[in-house]
Amino acid sequence: MQLSVIILNYNVRYFLEQCVLSVQEAISTLHAEIIVIDNNSSDESCLMMQNKFPTVKLIQNTTNFGFPKGNNIGVEQASGKYICILNPDTVVAEDTFIKVLAFAERQINLGIVGCQLIDGTGEFLPESKRGIPTPWIAFTKIFGLYKVFPKWKLFNQYYAQHLAKDETGKVDILVGAFMLMQRDLYLELEGFDEKCFMYADDIDLSYRVLQKNKSNYYFHETTVLHYKGESTVKDEKYMKRFQEAMNFFYRKHFKKSWFFEFFIQIGIWFFSFAKMFQGKTKAKLLPETIVFYSSNKILSEKLPSILKNKVRFMNLKKEKIVNSSLVFKGKRVEIILDNQYVSFKKCIKIIKTLKDKNVTFKIFPKNTDFIIGSNSRNDRGQVIKIE
Repeated sequence: MQLSVIILNYNVRYFLEQCVLSVQEAISTLHAEIIVIDNNSSDESCLMMQNKFPTVKLIQNTTNFGFPKGNNIGVEQASGKYICILNPDTVVAEDTFIKVLAFAERQINLGIVGCQLIDGTGEFLPESKRGIPTPWIAFTKIFGLYKVFPKWKLFNQYYAQHLAKDETGKVDILVGAFMLMQRDLYLELEGFDEKCFMYADDIDLSYRVLQKNKSNYYFHETTVLHYKGESTVKDEKYMKRFQEAMNFFYRKHFKKSWFFEFFIQIGIWFFSFAKMFQGKTKAKLLPETIVFYSSNKILSEKLPSILKNKVRFMNLKKEKIVNSSLVFKGKRVEIILDNQYVSFKKCIKIIKTLKDKNVTFKIFPKNTDFIIGSNSRNDRGQVIKIE
């Protein structure tokens, strides 16, 4: 078998359904399997999998074992030469695995391959490629120095900014939302460290691959939609989690860093102090117009009452998706893409190409009864049932 796609789920039933739909399309010409591990969800994720994807291997854990152990359980039952660790809140293109596998087969001493990730608004997720977070590099990240000096090697290593987002090449650290590697290497490394904290498991695995004299690669020629990207809100809770993750990584691979401890504590105090003066988060403005790209005229007539908004129907049999400036004209617009007529690859391309601060996106996955998407990388997205 060529590939085993490992999807660990916890209470994201609708995102999981869309993810599995996209993966099924992407492995249709491959000798591949999908393994879904559920960490004791309470949202009927398992029932959905049993009813809608009865041929997909489903592992139902009776406890939430966390990210590292959950994925390790899935890989133990995998049969593929390659495995892909994939988040359930992702959408892959129909040719994602074909491209990534072809690239992997051409490499010598291959470690892990990652790909270009975008969030639900079409913005590139910088964690798609990263450097080893030494105390200094972690410091530059916490205090945003990589933004101030993006071309200075001294400051730009956390997000591997030596490599452009549209450039394939070697990087040190990849993100656990999409990791493709040979199963034998994963097993040789004993998978994710089950003692890891949040934010450290993928860093630790990537680093241990490098210690085996293997090369990790960021592959830009396919784009994967990842709804729940890394939060850009650096509040006290985020800072403490980041501190725990880095301390775990340093204790395991380096000496304990008093430098990092000191400056991360300053960071926690700084962000806690700043938060005291922040106002309430402004309510998100509703779209003025919803544009429904489809050929389903009957559904388009039902949507205004369901969405409680006016809907502009764009018939894909007669019209092409035009340049955003011609359609939007500065208005707040929500674009709904009907996956029955727009492939997942096309959906991703549209979201990536038409990204705009006034535009939000949703997908209506084929053979489902819901519309799904995310207006911000800081939330878990929105699901609208189509009754």
